[in-house]
Amino acid sequence: MRIIFSRKGFDSTSGGKPSPILPDGRIVSFPIPDKQSSIRYNDIRWQEYNLGSFVSDLTGGRIPGSYFAHLDPDLSKDSLSRSPDWKPLLGQTGAAQGHLRKNGVQAVDIFLFFGLYQNVILSSGKLKWDTRSPRRHILWGWLQIDEAVKVDGCNLSKFEWARYHPHFQREPDANNTIYVARKYLALPGVSSKGLFGSGVFSHISEGLVLTDPDGTTPSEWKLPRWFYPCEGKFPLTYHSDLARWQKTDNAVRLRAVARGQEFILNTEEFPEAVEWLKELIECR
Repeated sequence: MRIIFSRKGFDSTSGGKPSPILPDGRIVSFPIPDKQSSIRYNDIRWQEYNLGSFVSDLTGGRIPGSYFAHLDPDLSKDSLSRSPDWKPLLGQTGAAQGHLRKNGVQAVDIFLFFGLYQNVILSSGKLKWDTRSPRRHILWGWLQIDEAVKVDGCNLSKFEWARYHPHFQREPDANNTIYVARKYLALPGVSSKGLFGSGVFSHISEGLVLTDPDGTTPSEWKLPRWFYPCEGKFPLTYHSDLARWQKTDNAVRLRAVARGQEFILNTEEFPEAVEWLKELIECR
């Protein structure tokens, strides 16, 4: 089984801002803008809120609620009005999909989504960035693959429930792929009974924060000690430079690459990752 650390949501390049950590500790990932999508930010519900007002407030109106959003991955049933057949799903194409294909990503492998976050405060009835708080990379959701589907040439009648999704709105593209979630989690050698195959983490917690609290940038990560490369094996693709890794008494520090969307970990080489992942999802 592989775990794919997948960067998704607003950042300084896509959206121009982080996603917010609310004053009560809840986290929400802002999908990036996408003028080819048929979904507007105002269409998306998040708990008791409309995502359009969040995005408009926190971008100073630069991205209004009426703008179109790339809702991908789409993990929460209540985000939109759904077909009874709906399942959580993720779309990939381009270099990111090429990297997944090259590394043999397939059914039962798990995407673990992370993004850039910062605290917000409520001021005069509106959300505003807490400029005193640091920006951090935080894990915010997961999806275990049930099936991978090439959009071009697939039986579209089988996916009427997914035709709203941005990756079904694209021009023909042989690399365009949809990953559909399992209903329940299945982990090798570990009991995961009753845990869902996809979902979002509702609140920030220490275990979800990738960024080192003593670091100077979001891409300086603090990870469990078992992440350290050994016997010529590196736990994350794109990170085969040993100079990026530093072992401490109780953790591993990593200078994560600045760009790159998918970092893949093979749990056969780093089996501790399976129990670590289970504990994250159990505490959601």
